[in-house]
Amino acid sequence: VGGVLQFLIQVPTLVRRGMTFAFGISFSHPAIREVARLMLPRLFGIGIGQINLLIDTKFATAAKMPAGSLAALYVADRVMELVLGGYAIAVATAILPMMSHQAAVKDYESLKKTLSFSVRIVAFITIPAALGLMVLREPIIRVLFQHGEFVASSTRLTARALLYYAIGLPALATVKLVVPAFYSTKDTKTPVIVASISLVINIILNILFLQVFFKQVQNGGPALATALATFFDFFALLIIFRWRYGSMGMTETMRSFAKISLCSAIMAAACWVGNRYTAFTLHSRFLVQLVVFAGLLTGATALYLALAWIFRCHEIEEVYGIAVRRRTAGGEGGYAEA
Repeated sequence: VGGVLQFLIQVPTLVRRGMTFAFGISFSHPAIREVARLMLPRLFGIGIGQINLLIDTKFATAAKMPAGSLAALYVADRVMELVLGGYAIAVATAILPMMSHQAAVKDYESLKKTLSFSVRIVAFITIPAALGLMVLREPIIRVLFQHGEFVASSTRLTARALLYYAIGLPALATVKLVVPAFYSTKDTKTPVIVASISLVINIILNILFLQVFFKQVQNGGPALATALATFFDFFALLIIFRWRYGSMGMTETMRSFAKISLCSAIMAAACWVGNRYTAFTLHSRFLVQLVVFAGLLTGATALYLALAWIFRCHEIEEVYGIAVRRRTAGGEGGYAEA
């Protein structure tokens, strides 16, 4: 029902823009065959994602794991999805039509610029978010979930899983951008092949963390295995894309990453100091916890933006420019102009 409504709510706008619909069934139409050809590898890709989930579930429920490890992984993953769903996936969705158009006219220089710009913009958000999640993991879980039967031990289990998931957040967000770049060139096979190799790496790492390094990572093993496998996914896709289409201006991108990482590290240090000296864990009343946590979050955000301005991170101007253009022009052309 949700899918049908999602389609129907777009129809009036499409009709106003001149699109007409002629419904019918034709499996011989060239466009239908092309879509089927491109969809088949993507279906395998979705299957790989489900297998990854099954693998993590199996390892999270191993005899060595403490009770509640599976629920902890699920909750930590939901917190991660707040960042991914709220920003990285939104950017990926917005740039795919543009990259598809650029690939269709074989304007690969513009396509690479669009991808590089998107990677920098997403890094500007996800790198500080990852460090913030790592430093403030316990306050985040405690405020959001430590109620009723979700007790302090549950918070510790979930916070450990969130720590390791957060390590892979920037890589996971970037993969959400690089994969559409391959799709825009009508290559749906390469991301699936790389994801298959990443799946094998995830299995091997899960075994290692459970059998060899369990004392060090404990219930965070599946999360750390996923994070490291995602980094392989990210680097492999980026290297393949650069090998096929040439330089992507990585010097400028790495310069941006360095500035963003420095600002994020200073912000993370301030979060650690703030978390320690506000004695968050000593407050038992939820309202007090919420006020302290909101203060830490607001202060960290303000500090990061101030540092980004001081260190001349151009991404802060670009993010602001996109926001202004979306308000004034209904979101059209923002990424293209950037």
